[in-house]
Amino acid sequence: MSFAPRPFPILLLSLLTTFFSLCSAEIRSSSVRSDWRPIIPFDEFGFTHKGRLELNVSKIALSDQPNPNPDLSKVGFFLCTRDSWIHVFQQLEEGDVRCALDSNLVKRVYTFDSLKGGHEFSTVFSETDADQYTLLFANCLQQVKVSMDVKSAMYNLEGKENRRDYLSAGKTILPRVYFFFSLVYAALAGLWIFVLYKKRLTVFGIHFFMLAVIILKTFNLLCEAEDKSYIKRTGSAHGWDVLFYIFSFLKGVMLFTLIVLIGTGWSFLKPFLQDKEKKVLMIVIPLQVIANIAQVVIDETGPFGHDWVTWKQVFLLVDVVCCCAVLFPIVWSIKNLREAARTDGKAAVNLMKLTLFRQYYIVVICYIYFTRVVVYALETITSYRYLWTSVVAAELATLAFYVFTGYKFKPEAHNPYFVIDDEEEEAAAEQLKLEDEFEL
Repeated sequence: MSFAPRPFPILLLSLLTTFFSLCSAEIRSSSVRSDWRPIIPFDEFGFTHKGRLELNVSKIALSDQPNPNPDLSKVGFFLCTRDSWIHVFQQLEEGDVRCALDSNLVKRVYTFDSLKGGHEFSTVFSETDADQYTLLFANCLQQVKVSMDVKSAMYNLEGKENRRDYLSAGKTILPRVYFFFSLVYAALAGLWIFVLYKKRLTVFGIHFFMLAVIILKTFNLLCEAEDKSYIKRTGSAHGWDVLFYIFSFLKGVMLFTLIVLIGTGWSFLKPFLQDKEKKVLMIVIPLQVIANIAQVVIDETGPFGHDWVTWKQVFLLVDVVCCCAVLFPIVWSIKNLREAARTDGKAAVNLMKLTLFRQYYIVVICYIYFTRVVVYALETITSYRYLWTSVVAAELATLAFYVFTGYKFKPEAHNPYFVIDDEEEEAAAEQLKLEDEFEL
């Protein structure tokens, strides 16, 4: 019997475990049916020096066996760090080992030669080397398909009482982080309500829309704090994940809609939306629905599923399309303001509006780039002990974006657009003329 690994799936897994962040570990149940993959990733977890892995596997079945007496030591579960997996992959490629389970760089948890005729097993594995580990299943028997039900629980023992902490070592403070930011947004909502009441005579519909976004963000963070808190203590979200997904969906739709409405100048420059602007909303909202469905599938199924990578790619693609789509209305508004500045004789007024929308365009691009690229890079390069820093960075960037939007588009009792004197008008006209020459 040959145990030569199939190179493409192993290469694919190496890329996944290196570049994609797996789901945060908790008590997870997974069903594998007639799976031919030589390597199946399950969960990733940051262990302290008092880490534990509880593994319960039942309904084990091997099908399509060409050999009546297969070497079951080549089938089983193991733990491996990301750095070690790169070297394991090299060993497999160079032929130093024939199976990942034979490498001295992995930690065997359980191999099927210990089953002794049974179809289930339970084991507790103690991990004393603090690091970020991935739980993987190896099947080095060619043409053999595996079916099984897997229940895994990874946790750290904390304090003198050895309390179980089901959150990864780098994420154990996330409940407090999310709760703190929920309080910040609650205070921000209160401040915005005060501003709207104080300047109620100049409030537009868009300002109430901003308030709704802040309130949804507050509830979203509060539910996420409770979700992580329950997982930390019990390994299960106890329904808080459902509320989190609901508020996350509503917040996402409302935020992208708000950016589109501000970008079109709705309520500030005009009380209506053009057909092309309505089409952007009709594209963004369904895409947000798809993105949220993909996120739920990614979070709830884990990377063991065949379609996990597909859903991950769907989420990334849809998110990028949404981010690009919301930029178009801002570009249209900038173009319309430039054209109006040449024709309606109000150069200074249009220049101020043009400057504002240009600033907003730049800020939206920076916000999207930071939260989609920089935060992901931080999560990738940061030590597993400090994974919470990427969450803090993302929330601070989002908070800054909300504050900037509210400050720049707040209701004004005396609109500065309409208190322009002749000298400012002439200066603005000259500046617009210079900008036109520069573009040419």
